[in-house]
Amino acid sequence: MAAAAMAHEKVWQDKSTMNAAEKTYYEYMAKINSVPSQCTLASEISKARQHIKNSLERMDGIAALAASPGAELLDRLSSVEKENEKLRSIIDGLNNLVIDLHERVRTLESGKPAAAKPAAAAAPKPAAPAKKVEAEDDDDDDVDLFGSEDEDEDKAAAELREKRLAEYAAKKSKKPALIAKSNVILDIKPWDDETDMKVMEQEVRKISADGLLLGAAKLVPLAYGIHKLQMSCVIEDDKISVDWLQEEIEKIEDYVQSVDIAAFNKI
Repeated sequence: MAAAAMAHEKVWQDKSTMNAAEKTYYEYMAKINSVPSQCTLASEISKARQHIKNSLERMDGIAALAASPGAELLDRLSSVEKENEKLRSIIDGLNNLVIDLHERVRTLESGKPAAAKPAAAAAPKPAAPAKKVEAEDDDDDDVDLFGSEDEDEDKAAAELREKRLAEYAAKKSKKPALIAKSNVILDIKPWDDETDMKVMEQEVRKISADGLLLGAAKLVPLAYGIHKLQMSCVIEDDKISVDWLQEEIEKIEDYVQSVDIAAFNKI
């Protein structure tokens, strides 16, 4: 059936016509393919030129924008410099005023006349004739008014200082000296469970000395029915030593086997 169908096609009968048509087709396709490449190259060149032109315009705009703020910035800097100079002059004036006030306050606190200044030095001059007349009337040319006042003030200040030092020394001498004391807890161990603990405590409390104060006592279980006597006491460190107290208690040989220190604290 396919062969029968192909038999009716005229294209197989004229081979030359087929070849010419095929050649014409390929030439047409070649022309079509060549035209876009030329158009694409021209368009790319046009785009590049437009891009360069846009870049140059932008650079000109940036330069123009940069020029105008620079002038404004210079104006602002010049105005700031002027204001800074004005502020410096004001600060210098205030500084001089504070120094002057400080000198006046120090002069008033010291009780002495102000330091020699052009304005201050000119004030006492009119009083010179009166002083001269007074000197002629009293026949005394060596009067030093300010010097005598300063000497009196120095003497009064020295006397006041000596008086206060003496009062402080007297108060310090009356203050009682601090006595160093210690709180000691002793563990007094008997020989065995048959030791009379009440009698042992009575014998221990017979120990007395200056600087020794025996306190409360209690029985503490030790082992196998044996109890130890735990006694607290307060001693003055300068008068009583713990070693001496241990030796005195261990002298009670009939009741005491040994003495240990359970606690030792400074008061």
